[in-house]
Amino acid sequence: MDVVIALLVILISLIILDQSSHLTITHAVKISEITQLGKTAVGFSLLAFSTSLPELSVAFIAAFSGEAPVSVGNVLGSNIVNISLIVGLAALIVSLRRPRATNVIPAFAKEELSALNVGLFISSIIPLTLLYIIEASWLVGLVLIVIFIFYTYQLSKIRVPVENGMPIPESEKRKLRLYVLLTFLGVVGVVLSAYFLVESAVAVAITIGVPRALVGATVIAFGTSLPELTLDLRSFLSGHPALAFGDIIGSSFVNITLILGITLFVPMLLGSPVSMDMRGFQNLVIFSLITNLFFWYFLSMGRLSWKEGAIFLFIYLLFLATTFGAV
Repeated sequence: MDVVIALLVILISLIILDQSSHLTITHAVKISEITQLGKTAVGFSLLAFSTSLPELSVAFIAAFSGEAPVSVGNVLGSNIVNISLIVGLAALIVSLRRPRATNVIPAFAKEELSALNVGLFISSIIPLTLLYIIEASWLVGLVLIVIFIFYTYQLSKIRVPVENGMPIPESEKRKLRLYVLLTFLGVVGVVLSAYFLVESAVAVAITIGVPRALVGATVIAFGTSLPELTLDLRSFLSGHPALAFGDIIGSSFVNITLILGITLFVPMLLGSPVSMDMRGFQNLVIFSLITNLFFWYFLSMGRLSWKEGAIFLFIYLLFLATTFGAV
């Protein structure tokens, strides 16, 4: 009976997940048009922060329970999933649904491409630096939070021209707050439905005899990236790839600055500062760097087809294989 209820919850969660992602994408596009921030910037800031709520909740729980390494592993693992799995799947699915679409990378404005490259660079250099200095303390966490605040502020000042060249009506501008609210509600729906979906999937897996360690390394690890996966795949398929690219790289940036910063800094405020040896995360850092380098190369070449998508999926499978091997 419990399995039947869990399966019913999974079905309802999938329906809510689909409708919530549609609500989010529709109104996020409207926000980008009204504010002239561009779809990339909206994805990088609003969507990226919102879809990183699962990682953020893990960071706070880990900080209060003294399990900071769990949050660090979740952050680095999520960044690998965000790029290798999500971009890889998107490239393959778009190629299958639109055989003539040989490239899913849109024509970015110069400012948008620069923002993506900087975000990707920061997401790559910080883990490498932490691996070099070995010990990560509360001071490192404070620096990461400052980096997040500073770059987000810089990004908010960038404006791009309206795509169709037509001025936005005043009546539409007055609806901006409504669109922001609906976008946020859509993301909340995505995050909550993803949570119940993962919890129910875990319950079913354990009931049928799947080992808990295997469930944790697959279903739960995948679950924290489910909001990005849902929203970004829908963005690609609905013709808004810039929104998806902004969310993917923005989520990696938020994870590695704000969330990692909170993980390291909050324990100090609670009177139990942490100092972590980053060498234990060497495998995650290496795969994160490899994934980011490939992504940067494909972006600079302006090409991302099913072939590049297959490369990303191969990297993800290799990551899973080495992770299970380590376990």
